[in-house]
Amino acid sequence: MNNAKCSTLSQKPRRRARIIQCVYVVGFMDLFGVSMIIPLLSHHVKALGASPTVAGIVGSTYGVLQLFSSTIVGSWSDVVGRRYSLLTCLVLSAFGYGMLGMSSSIALFVLARIPVGLFKHSLSICRALLSDLVSDSERPLVMGHFNAASSVGFILGPVVGGYLTEHEGGFYTSSFTCAAIFLLNAGLVWMLPWSETLALCTDANSNSRASEVCHGNNTKSSVYHNGTHETNHHPVPAAETGPGSTAPEKHQGRLWWREVSLLQPAWRQLSSVGSKIRLVASSDMWDLFLVRLLMAIAIMLYYSNFSLAMEERFSLKPKMTGYLISYSSTLGALAGFLVGPVTQLYGNNMPALLLHSTVLTCFLILLYAAAPSVWQVLLSSTFFAISTTIGRTCITDLELQRGGVQASGTLIGAGQSVTAVGRVLAPLLSGLAQEFSPCGPPSLGVVLALAAVGLLLLRIPKWDGRGKAKMAKL
Repeated sequence: MNNAKCSTLSQKPRRRARIIQCVYVVGFMDLFGVSMIIPLLSHHVKALGASPTVAGIVGSTYGVLQLFSSTIVGSWSDVVGRRYSLLTCLVLSAFGYGMLGMSSSIALFVLARIPVGLFKHSLSICRALLSDLVSDSERPLVMGHFNAASSVGFILGPVVGGYLTEHEGGFYTSSFTCAAIFLLNAGLVWMLPWSETLALCTDANSNSRASEVCHGNNTKSSVYHNGTHETNHHPVPAAETGPGSTAPEKHQGRLWWREVSLLQPAWRQLSSVGSKIRLVASSDMWDLFLVRLLMAIAIMLYYSNFSLAMEERFSLKPKMTGYLISYSSTLGALAGFLVGPVTQLYGNNMPALLLHSTVLTCFLILLYAAAPSVWQVLLSSTFFAISTTIGRTCITDLELQRGGVQASGTLIGAGQSVTAVGRVLAPLLSGLAQEFSPCGPPSLGVVLALAAVGLLLLRIPKWDGRGKAKMAKL
């Protein structure tokens, strides 16, 4: 029966393509709604009477909550399934943005940021869902397109938010519009054909081996059921067995997967989440997470005082700096479509591609820090947007390769937590570096990027075929 389903699905790639395209729409609308609000938050909190110090503390609330919740929510999506976790995150995020539209005091503003900080992980879960739906060889292409769609939403959102702000009560209108967009996203997710069992053939490099998977020739068979992806060659932690769990049960010599329920006992969900997080924390993936942290801080340092540096170094007006930032952001969005072709050019050798993109990013930050003219800054910004887009996709793909897509939610969430640490550290390091020179932040970014390059040169030779399966027990 499973073989028949796999054969049927292999003949219907259009159905899977439609689901993937719907996920692209969710990603676009997500960042479109969020980017309507982000530029207005600091102005609104000051309008409520907050001092600069209080405004800074309030602004950091979201980042701190994201730091601790990213891994937990990502792991929770592995336990209860993508459908329930994605719907929960979208609905609660809509609730948070709706509260933001009613915030008339600092206390209400902070209260509104709590559900958003805890549950605004819809993009991470969408990435985990995409990794469930596609093979290893297809994943960079699909992730690149998803990042491109999301980036387009992030570019267009501020335009709409700025237009709404010009009218009376513009911030509140933008907040309620953002909440409505998240509810619309939740409706789109609800209407996806989750009830259909999707049998995925996910061999990385061999079509013949993928064929064996589809026909059940003593190889692993993957079943995607109700938004949860599992494989029958991975043992399930004890915490996941028992009534109401997501563990498999034997049936006539085959493994069948029970319906995943959001209403299973909370203690069982927490136990499963904890076991997955412990396995990630004890895995030998510290090098990838450290590279992610170093490059995240380096990239944030590049942008941290960009407008101020352009004014001090080249007497560039804020309007022209805004055009330059928009140009770079547009290129970054378009670069998502280059990820697939570049990956194919490298023969899916993601470690080599990550190393080369990191080296290029390091060189471009150095070029910007030492730029004698605006034209050199323009040149560095052009290729910087491309190299960082490719680098982010590469490191996410490597985390999934080495950790296993059956724990994709946990891994992507852990990666987002690492990036959140960078968001906390980057402003502090930027402020210290600016004490010495306007070029201080990017110069420090060069040092951190060089450290990432050195780490990759030391660790890539150890990333053999066995390293990609070190977390198979997840």
